[in-house]
Amino acid sequence: MEKKLVKYCVVDAFTDSPFKGNPAAICLLEEERDDEWLQAVATEFNLSETCYLTRITDSDSETQDSSHSTSNPRFRLRWFTPVAEVQLCGHATLAAAHFLFTSGLVNANKIEFLTLSGVLTAKRVPESQDCFLIELDFPVVPLVDFDSVEVSSVSKALSGASVIDLKMTTTEKDLFVVLPSGNAVADLQPQFDEIQRCPGLGVIITGLAPPGSGFDFFSRCFFPKLGIKEDPVTGSAHCALAGYWSKKLGKYDFVAYQASPRGGILNLHFDEKSQRVLLRGKAVTVMDGSLLV
Repeated sequence: MEKKLVKYCVVDAFTDSPFKGNPAAICLLEEERDDEWLQAVATEFNLSETCYLTRITDSDSETQDSSHSTSNPRFRLRWFTPVAEVQLCGHATLAAAHFLFTSGLVNANKIEFLTLSGVLTAKRVPESQDCFLIELDFPVVPLVDFDSVEVSSVSKALSGASVIDLKMTTTEKDLFVVLPSGNAVADLQPQFDEIQRCPGLGVIITGLAPPGSGFDFFSRCFFPKLGIKEDPVTGSAHCALAGYWSKKLGKYDFVAYQASPRGGILNLHFDEKSQRVLLRGKAVTVMDGSLLV
């Protein structure tokens, strides 16, 4: 039987301008595809993330869960880099929600995604008649202290930058590196060969934003082991960043800037009691089409 065409679009997330923020490809699946095909398509797109949506219907036997009854539209959501599937991705979730909200595929202001990180929600928050934010409800990513003997090798990978604090995320085992300032984050020239040799899957760097910038903190993220030298805007990293900076700054609401060449802005709320992070941002669709294979 001939395969159905797969509709896709590319959305720039955490920005209101085309060619800024972080691009993600979103593929809407109407029939099952194997993991090899999913990974091959992600490699073909060669974006930091390609995600796959599959609508869940009431008749889906796997969703008959009396403990989680809902009237919200539900979709399975999976995320792939050019080389691997990942457990959690913020910008591609925001991009997927933007696609669903703007394409007419859902008639609701809240969507639920079933993912490897549990049920994640995306809510449409109107700003004006023609403009809206998307609010994602994500789990906090805890941090643990990391071996201080690694500071010198981490500093070398970051062109000799002064390391103020060194931790590791408990989920993807990313290094979490605090630098003296946001300017140090923005100006840093990463040594990707050295980053490849660092412990963990990736490296998140952060620093306090400059006074008068309008932001609370800066960050950048490097994932060469996942086929992404520098991720333009990383929602999942902010699930660790929000908790860290909440303790340092004594606050729960933040405006964060990811100081990659493309740049991105995230509005964050850290809920210490529920251990959740609300990530708010905008998105722009830049292309759409169909996969022919």
